[in-house]
Amino acid sequence: MLTYDVQIWSIRTRKDRPKPFELRWRVGPRPHSKSYKLKAQADGRRSELMTALRNGQQFDEDSGLPADELDALNTPTWYEHAKAYALMKWPKVAAKHRASIAEALAVVTPAFVSSSRGMPDRALLREALYGWAFRATLTAETGVVSRADAETPPPDVAEALAWIAKHSLKVTEAAKPERMRAGLDALSLKMNGQPAADNTAARKRMVLSNAMRYAVERGTLATNPLLRIDWTPPARDDEVDFRYVPNPKQTAALISAVRQQGTRGAHLAPFFGCLYYAAMRPSEAAALRKADCHLPESGWGELILAGSRPEVGSGWTDDGASYEQRGLKRRARKATRPVPIPPVLTAMLRDHIEAFGTTEDGHLFRAARGGRVRSTEYCDLWDIAREQALTKEEEGSPLAAVPYSLRHAGVSLWINSGVDPVEVARRAGHSLTVLFRFYAKILRGGQSHANRLIDKGLSTDDEG
Repeated sequence: MLTYDVQIWSIRTRKDRPKPFELRWRVGPRPHSKSYKLKAQADGRRSELMTALRNGQQFDEDSGLPADELDALNTPTWYEHAKAYALMKWPKVAAKHRASIAEALAVVTPAFVSSSRGMPDRALLREALYGWAFRATLTAETGVVSRADAETPPPDVAEALAWIAKHSLKVTEAAKPERMRAGLDALSLKMNGQPAADNTAARKRMVLSNAMRYAVERGTLATNPLLRIDWTPPARDDEVDFRYVPNPKQTAALISAVRQQGTRGAHLAPFFGCLYYAAMRPSEAAALRKADCHLPESGWGELILAGSRPEVGSGWTDDGASYEQRGLKRRARKATRPVPIPPVLTAMLRDHIEAFGTTEDGHLFRAARGGRVRSTEYCDLWDIAREQALTKEEEGSPLAAVPYSLRHAGVSLWINSGVDPVEVARRAGHSLTVLFRFYAKILRGGQSHANRLIDKGLSTDDEG
């Protein structure tokens, strides 16, 4: 209980004691004392208590401490708070979001330390934080707890976590502007010191902001300190580099090269077709079921996309699977997205179902040994296809470097074909903001056509 009823007495000397100088004071009805070896130490502490009293601070009856000192004593370290925040979020968010939170916290936590002396190797420290401190596990006794508290980490990980626990700043200290800036700078860089992508830095900054909001919710801070920081991440161009997006001829050659790689290639060629002709994300193609497909014998078909199966490490899911079943990205859980597909993809999917059937639960694509088709599997096929379908110069460049390039190529084809950007965004499952940010170069390329249409409209108006 806090009170203004405080009395501080003079220093008492007891020569027969190892610490002969005793400071005594009373808070409410409770007496308190502390002994020192040197009189100067006792006088210094008495001066601190007197200053707090003159400044109008209340004192705590149980501890005898001024309110400010009590708050500092009870304030958690940033490391303790970050662990608590990760545990609070764990039951309520998707597996991929759990990993994203852990990644951001693992990056910013080493910036909030009192000293860098004896700091463990950066890569080891980050892995210890990411994989142990900010990753949770479910136990029958205590529910969701930090993995570092539920299991015995390897010795080097345990040492790294012990170091960060010892040197981590109090949350109130980490909230100071200079510390916040250091944390934001850390979030904006990769491990090699190069600037991170704008969306990556923004995503990690949001995690830090939410963690600070949680400190406000817990009463540790009065306000979110990031609101007072005028900080802009390093500039980065997020637009797709269309020099390395395959054109329709190159794309057809790449998918054909995949098909020629035996049974697995023939099975997964339509998977790549979905990425290009329907501009699907790999996680959406992995979730595609026969029931989602309208495939007439000729002409255009349609896919009703209803979910995705994003890959994520088994340590981040509730059931230990390496992927999770999710709704469409940035959509309500049961939302769907109809995507018309051209005759070429319609025929590919019809032939695929006839040749390979589906899994027991109706999915079109499966891994070689069953289950969700893995990125390692289709990326291996893609690498071989690039060797076979591209020239040596093209193969040595970033052209179609990853299967996701096919999604960029599909969206680019739609824009270049004159499809309205609103419809392009809808089919691709983008917001217009994202579409214009990533595909601005192509959209700007349509200005000449737009100008001609406006000229034509003006001429018609003049003639009238």
